[in-house]
Amino acid sequence: MSEDPDHQRMRDLEARIAKVKGGPKARTEAGKAFSGGEIGWRMVTELLSGMLIGLSIGYGLDWLFGTMPIFLVTFCLFGFAAGVKTMLGTAKMVQEQHEKGGDTPKKGN
Repeated sequence: MSEDPDHQRMRDLEARIAKVKGGPKARTEAGKAFSGGEIGWRMVTELLSGMLIGLSIGYGLDWLFGTMPIFLVTFCLFGFAAGVKTMLGTAKMVQEQHEKGGDTPKKGN
C-alpha cells in the first residue's frame, strides 16, 4: 500500500468541495458594532464602577482616620458624579457615531 496520497484526486476533491460551498464569503460589517444592549450594560458598568471605587476609597479613609460616615458619603457622591460623567461621555460617543452614519460605535473604540 502506498503512503503517498493521489494528489490529483485530492485537488479534484477540494475543488468540488469549494464549488459546493460557494467559495470564500465576503466579510460583512455585522457583529463589528455594539448593540444597544451592550451599550446599556457598558453605561451601567461605568456608573457602578465609579460608585464602587468611591465607596471603597471613602471606607478606606474612614477606617484609617476613624471618622466612619464622613468620607464614605463624600466619596460615594464623588464616585457617582464620576460614573455619570463617564456615562455621558459614552452617550456622546454613541451620538457622534450615529450622526456620522453608523448606527453604533465599532468594537475596540
